[in-house]
Amino acid sequence: MKHTLSVLVENKPGVLTRIAGLFARRGFNIDSLAVGETEDPKLSRMTITVDGQDQSIEQVTKQLHKLINVIKITDLDPSVSVDRELILVKVKADAASRSEIMQIVEIFRGKIVDVSRTTLIIEATGDRAKLEAMLELFRPFGIVELVRTGRIAMGRDKKALCGPSRPAGC
Repeated sequence: MKHTLSVLVENKPGVLTRIAGLFARRGFNIDSLAVGETEDPKLSRMTITVDGQDQSIEQVTKQLHKLINVIKITDLDPSVSVDRELILVKVKADAASRSEIMQIVEIFRGKIVDVSRTTLIIEATGDRAKLEAMLELFRPFGIVELVRTGRIAMGRDKKALCGPSRPAGC
């Protein structure tokens, strides 16, 4: 089962290495890892996507809590969180195919960020399924290069979720 862990850490050298090393020692492959400074420059948030059984993830989470620079860990539930990825994709685009590619970009609410005589570079954000669908439509034109951020995620505001019906956990 896929798990998205949101890990709040002190913004110090070596923290990323220690956390990635802990996953490696436990035999986990990190599917996606994104790290960035938070609203407080002394803190960073890591969004780590891993595949594993609930019990194994719980073990790793307990060991992460023991690391000195780790402040908080949340295993984000997909039903009460928002996740996104960013991609940049360079697509072959001759004069004949350019307008069709531009229509695809518009449909997926992407943005063309660079144009040359033979290629277009497109920027797009969304969940993994949306981005994969867009890439499938670009494949026949020829994808020259692709780079993606990996998943970033954030839990939804509990107050917004806890309306009159009061679901469990509110």
